[in-house]
Amino acid sequence: MVHFVGAGPGAADLITLRGAEALRQADVVIYAGSLVNPALLENCRADCELHNSAAMTLEQVLAVMERAEAAGKTTVRLHTGDPSLYGAIREQMDALRERGIPFDLTPGVSSFSAAAAALEAEYTLPGLSQSLILSRLAGRTPVPAGEELSQLAAHGASMVLFLSAGMLPQLQEELLAGGAYTPETPAALVYKVSWPEEKLCRCTLGTLAETGAREGIYKTALVLVGDFLAGPYERSKLYDPDFSTEYRKARGETT
Repeated sequence: MVHFVGAGPGAADLITLRGAEALRQADVVIYAGSLVNPALLENCRADCELHNSAAMTLEQVLAVMERAEAAGKTTVRLHTGDPSLYGAIREQMDALRERGIPFDLTPGVSSFSAAAAALEAEYTLPGLSQSLILSRLAGRTPVPAGEELSQLAAHGASMVLFLSAGMLPQLQEELLAGGAYTPETPAALVYKVSWPEEKLCRCTLGTLAETGAREGIYKTALVLVGDFLAGPYERSKLYDPDFSTEYRKARGETT
């Protein structure tokens, strides 16, 4: 059996209870290199077989899984954050199906959630933004047609960019090209969120590249952009005394 497990954003206590138990029970663990906090591997038994996938190909990862399955062992494939986001798990799952190897998935706390917590922010604010876009800037790996960052930025929604911290000048240019954001739009660089070396850099979109260069941030960071970071917003209707719900009458309402 292969268990795909989300390690969470970094902090050892932000893995799920289910994920931590899977690590304790595992005979083999294939973990996503330096993106996974080594402290998480302390959950593993002393006799657990550990593999760092940073230098491995898909074929090599699958070979380890196949050998473990043939020996009746349990494998954990430990991915950073939540494996459904930029985890390259679909190709692994499809290959396991072809080989008749059973698997399951345990979700993890994504870094975009941890980043909002660290910044004490809410992505979806009434009257300001009710949508969150998760994406990345095209680099060595392209993005599908229609998902160019300038097109996504045209919505002006709350946005979190993965895998883009090494291209901040281009990122800034693409976001501004969408037309909805301005140089004054609030932004933030969140480096290694929830790790001991976490760094939170608030800035504006117009100073994003400058901020990254000054702080020496070029990888392992998220870029957050949108008025949700500082803009005025409306009060939630859910807790408004003048708004009735299934469980509560509006103020002054008698029937």
